[in-house]
Order: sequence, then C-alpha cells, then structure tokens
Amino acid sequence: MKIGIIAHLKHPIIAPFAGGLEVFTHQVTTALVAMGHDVMLFASDASDPALPLEPILSDNHYDKTTGIRKKKKDLPSEYIAEHHAYFGLMTKIDDYGLDIIFNNSLHYIPITMAGTLQTPMVTVLHTPPFYELDMAIAAERRQPVINYVTVSGQSAFNWRKHVKDCPVILNGIPLEDWIFYPEASKAVYAIWFGRIHPDKGLHLAIAAARKAKIPLRVAGGVADQKYFDKEIAPMLGDDITLLGLLDQKALNKEIGMASVCLITPCWEEPFGFVVAESMACGTPIAGFKMGALPELINAQTGVLVELADVNALAEAIKKAIRLDRKTIHLYAQHKFSFLQMIKAYESLLERVSGRRKKLKYAI
Repeated sequence: MKIGIIAHLKHPIIAPFAGGLEVFTHQVTTALVAMGHDVMLFASDASDPALPLEPILSDNHYDKTTGIRKKKKDLPSEYIAEHHAYFGLMTKIDDYGLDIIFNNSLHYIPITMAGTLQTPMVTVLHTPPFYELDMAIAAERRQPVINYVTVSGQSAFNWRKHVKDCPVILNGIPLEDWIFYPEASKAVYAIWFGRIHPDKGLHLAIAAARKAKIPLRVAGGVADQKYFDKEIAPMLGDDITLLGLLDQKALNKEIGMASVCLITPCWEEPFGFVVAESMACGTPIAGFKMGALPELINAQTGVLVELADVNALAEAIKKAIRLDRKTIHLYAQHKFSFLQMIKAYESLLERVSGRRKKLKYAI
C-alpha cells in the first residue's frame, strides 16, 4: 500500500520524544516501512530525517528545550500556522496517489476536509473530545466518510456520542527495546515520567511521594511553564530529582531501577504509554483511577486510587512496591504487543483502502 500518515504538528517526530503520540507516530511509520509499504509521513520539518518525511510545517521557531514554538514578529500564532499547514496538505493530498490516509493528528482540518477527497481515510482517536475536534467529527458524521479507530475501551466510551461502537486497537510498544529489571535499586525511589503539564498531575505525585517518605525522580520536559513555576517549583526539595528529557536507554534504566512508578493523570487519558513502558521494565504502578488506567492495570501490576487522593496514593505506593516484578513484566508482554497492534492497523488500512469513494463535493 501507499500510505500517507498525517502527524500531530505540535512537536517534531524525533527522539527524545515530547510525548506518547510522537512515539506512536515514529514507531508506526518505521514499522509500516519495514513491512514493505510505501509510506509518506506528513509532519514538521525537524522530524527524524530517517523517516519518509514530507514536511508541511517549519520548525525554525520550535524551541527544543521548552517544546514551544517561539512567537516572532510577523509569524502567525501556532494555532493559525497549524491550520494553514493542514489546509495546504489536504488541498493537494489526492495528488500523491495514496491508497489510504492514516490520520494521527489531533486537528479538525483533516476531519473537516475528508469529504472533499478521493482518498479514503482512517483516523485514530488519540484524545478525549475537545471543542474543535468534537465539532468537526459531529459534522463529518452527518455525511460519514471516515473510518475511526481508537486506543482503549475508555476512549471509545468517551467518543460514543459521535462514533458508536468505535473499534479499539490497544496501543503496543516494542517490548524488546525495554530491558526487564527483576530487582529494583537498593536505594529505594519512585519514578514519574512524562510531560510536565497540569493534565499529568506531577504536583500530586510529589505530594504523595513525600507523604510515603520515598524520594521521587522525575523524567520529562516542561510542557507548561506557568504550571511548573506556580505548582512544581515551590514543591521541589532534596527528595525530588528533575532528570529532564532522557533518551530511551537512560529512561529504561531509571524506570527499571525504580521501586514504583507513579502515574497521576488528571484527565481522561485515552491510554498512557507510561503504563506499558513501566510494566515492561517490571516496575509496579501506583496511580489514579482515571481514563484507561483501570482497564490497563490489574491487582497484580499496580494499585489505583481515586483522583487527587494524595493520602490514598501514598498508601498505594507502599502496597505497589511489594508486587512481583516478574508477573508485571509477563503481563506487559501479553497485553502490549507492538506486533499485534501493527498487524491490526495494517489489516484495517488494507481493508479501508479497497473502498475508494467518489468525490462528494469541493471547497
């Protein structure tokens, strides 16, 4: 198949990755190429040059340290820049002669313009509904042209208003890339990793780790500077270590040596790669009953408590540390197979690509 993958444009698709969606896009693109498909990745121009990249947005103003596009005189806002990048792509995407469009953006433009295309589209719902995407999908469903799929049962439930019985392909990770640690470091510590953003609840993780009297190591970039300055910086102390963005090998070691991983989403997280990556290393989880976590974690792999209950999370940390690491690792191997995931996507793309539709209308 000739597959056009539309990426999220907030960050380049390159390691060290800003978040799980960038990881997913990189890994899926690489895998589909390895499977013999002719792939084009529509992403921003600082993405990994080893990928089959067709750049649609300049990263000249992207700050790698903060993950934010700098505002410059005469430069349109990030919102408008992304709008024009996607609009420009969608007006010419039929010209590439693709068999299928694999939309992994979080943007309304590919959804809104899908009905103008000859090329069929599969869209992965990587996020809960938010205003622009919710409105675009509601409109598209009045004259359906897109095949949707999502990454967890919880995400399918969140989108049920517009996409009834949305198919689920559970996210997977290349398990062979994550070394299993049968024993944690003798120097006990907890790990928290991901984007430092209010949605991820780092402030609650710090408070719980402190109550549990366990040092906390934090890996990840600052995605919201105001949140960091207001909520996180005042909480820092000798028991909190900020590691910044780590490459995969360094992150694997930090997770694997940790006694417990704290996962503290404050929103309806559709999946959470941190869950799979922590379990692959054998590290137990203490976290909140939010989003997909209750369907990904069982009593043998982690302890979940109610959202924002810091006292309960502190107790969960103590309980999770006692869980068997080998059992956790084996669970990850069974639950989060990347090969199973990519074969499911390949099958879906092949099926949909055989249903080329006629042009309905033009704008």
